[in-house]
Amino acid sequence: MAFEPLSLYIDGVTGNNIAGVDEVGRGPLAGPVVTAAVILDPDKPITGLDDSKKLSEKKREVLAVEIREKALCYAIGRAEQFEIDELNIFHATLLAMKRAIESLTIQADHVLVDGKFCPQVSCSCKAVIKGDAKVAAISAASILAKVCRDNEMIRMDDTYPGYGFAKHKGYPTRLHIEALQKLGACPIHRRSFKPVQKVLIS
Repeated sequence: MAFEPLSLYIDGVTGNNIAGVDEVGRGPLAGPVVTAAVILDPDKPITGLDDSKKLSEKKREVLAVEIREKALCYAIGRAEQFEIDELNIFHATLLAMKRAIESLTIQADHVLVDGKFCPQVSCSCKAVIKGDAKVAAISAASILAKVCRDNEMIRMDDTYPGYGFAKHKGYPTRLHIEALQKLGACPIHRRSFKPVQKVLIS
């Protein structure tokens, strides 16, 4: 797909290191919210980037390898379920984004974030609605974050069997709700989310 030029989003500023940032995991009842920050190498284009939700699992895995190989740098940030419960999911997501940006080995001149809100960081930052379908670096970040979180939830399926984490990745599917009602909450469930609260007080 063709992405819009970065100049549409960073008018009036200079600098070459543009980091794209996206998150995965705002909606699940369990596990962390995971973010990624990516600075792509303009001399090493990557074909097939898109919103991670529009790609198959196999395609995401292949692209994630290519992104890690070709990007100038990338970093993963996260906020754990207890931080989500303490801060709420909105502020925990911004915290995870800030952690990803600050973990980049190359300092970003500018940051473009998918969505409507930006974390507080030292460089200029702009939110881009539907940025994962408009900006290549944001698309790359969405793919890395998705692959990272999905793989972690698959591992959690072995640690906490019976919930079906490998299938639904913590999202509130019927399978997950039924398992939650039967087994109760496990350590990675978000206590501040209503379906989990209902189980805890029942």
